[in-house]
Amino acid sequence: MGLSKVGTQMSRMTGLRSLMEDVASAMATTTGTRWLNLSIGNPAAIPEVTTMWREAAGWAVADSFSDAVAYGASRGAPALVNAIADYFRRHLGWNIGPENIVVGPGSQMLCFAAAALFAGEDGSGARRIGLPAIPDYTGYQGICMVPGGIAGAESGWRVGADRSFHYELDLDATARRTDLGMLLVSSPCNPTGRSLRTDEQDALIAIAERMDIPLFLDHAYGRPFPQIGPTFAPPVLHPHVVNCFSLSKAGMPGERVGFAIGPERYITPMVSFLSNSVLHASGLAQAMAARALSSGALDEVVASAIKPFYAERRTLTEKLLLDAMPADVNWRLHANEGGMFGWLWVDEDWFSDVDLYADLKKRGVFIAPGRSFFSGPLESGTHSTQCFRITLTVDEKDLREGIGRIGEVIGAASPHRVGSRPPLSL
Repeated sequence: MGLSKVGTQMSRMTGLRSLMEDVASAMATTTGTRWLNLSIGNPAAIPEVTTMWREAAGWAVADSFSDAVAYGASRGAPALVNAIADYFRRHLGWNIGPENIVVGPGSQMLCFAAAALFAGEDGSGARRIGLPAIPDYTGYQGICMVPGGIAGAESGWRVGADRSFHYELDLDATARRTDLGMLLVSSPCNPTGRSLRTDEQDALIAIAERMDIPLFLDHAYGRPFPQIGPTFAPPVLHPHVVNCFSLSKAGMPGERVGFAIGPERYITPMVSFLSNSVLHASGLAQAMAARALSSGALDEVVASAIKPFYAERRTLTEKLLLDAMPADVNWRLHANEGGMFGWLWVDEDWFSDVDLYADLKKRGVFIAPGRSFFSGPLESGTHSTQCFRITLTVDEKDLREGIGRIGEVIGAASPHRVGSRPPLSL
């Protein structure tokens, strides 16, 4: 029996997913190797954050266990939906009610629901998912159920006088398209950490408004939680904007709780999609989230633990890279604007992200090759094959050792050591 067209599309192995399978297989079958996994997307295990969620879990079990484990509303548990509405009224002044909110098993599931609802075939032809800030989250590549359903606009860049660089969006490329059903962008971005500026966010909203399509803004790393890094454009309430939020990077990735806030005309179909597919998110996890939001505990750990941790870890990572990376190789680190990753570009014709992955694997280190975060055809020796991502969330000892080995492997791979290079500063 063969798969349907949708089955074929959804069963394919995306680039980063195949890498994760390789990482899991190697770590499970190899003995005597101390693996340094700098490819992972888990948030750091910050003690204060762990304690906060443990206390919220204890409260949920003791206070509302029976209700939490029963079947619930597909929109989300009323206690959490009301806590979300109250939180955003108090903190951002948003006049929203339950009709503007949907809770799902992770924000990626909500993006998948949106892709199924707003992209694909309709009476006017194929409507694609517009990704205006490529490179962007690799998970977006797998949410479209039709081949060729992703329309990415690759960013340009500007380089600093130091070892930094910064992506610049090609908004005109997105504006010229006539086949889009929705726009989707993460800010801060996974993998680069780039944050939308207010003028860029406004421009994307104007494009969505002109095309009469929704703009989905994924705030998984941004405001109001977990606020990993300095973000520029705050979440905005607008008739063409759906804001997606997640508790994963705020310390609860495995429980899969995310929510979206937006106009009723977009939220109501998403509620129906969840009802027809997964029913609803985990009841216990929703009870924990409601407690953390309504008590102020989440805001407290964001300010006192999460933000300081990642600020310090980013500073450490920059120092480690400057010490470890070869001075005669033209490498750059994307400017720090948020997120929990380091995004590196080795601007050398001989460099390949997948070759680096293979060489580092032999040294017991895993990184994420950058090509999985781009869309469209790949060509060797171009920017989309010269980048890679490392996480900042592993133990400091592993981070130090891992970056040291990365520098050694890249230095050993360089076929020449001549030419003018940027100075050693960030």
